[in-house]
Amino acid sequence: MTESTETLQARCSGAHDEALARTVQEHLLDGVTASRVAELFSALGDPTRVRIISLLTHAELCVGDLCLVLGMSQPAVSHQLRVLRNLHMVTARKDGRHVFYTLVDQHVHDLFHQGLAHASHT
Repeated sequence: MTESTETLQARCSGAHDEALARTVQEHLLDGVTASRVAELFSALGDPTRVRIISLLTHAELCVGDLCLVLGMSQPAVSHQLRVLRNLHMVTARKDGRHVFYTLVDQHVHDLFHQGLAHASHT
């Protein structure tokens, strides 16, 4: 057993390191930020929304295109897009009668690809 492992076991068995607790507490997220991050990840907890994001990493698409590719009804796709818009993950652009959707920024693209890479390793 290494010294750091022994130290960790000592802390976890009842001996508390207040200096360490103060140091890590500086990195504790505030409640509002934690809630926003949890909402973001909850959006990725739905397979349909993940599939929509996967398509939007490749192209800007209108609702009709998404319905066709996903094999879903317009109300069902629109509902999922509304959730993604409310969480600022996708943005919409109206062109005549059509509304086109795209990812809001590179962060969403990267988040999706990081999740995909992680899922591929499990």
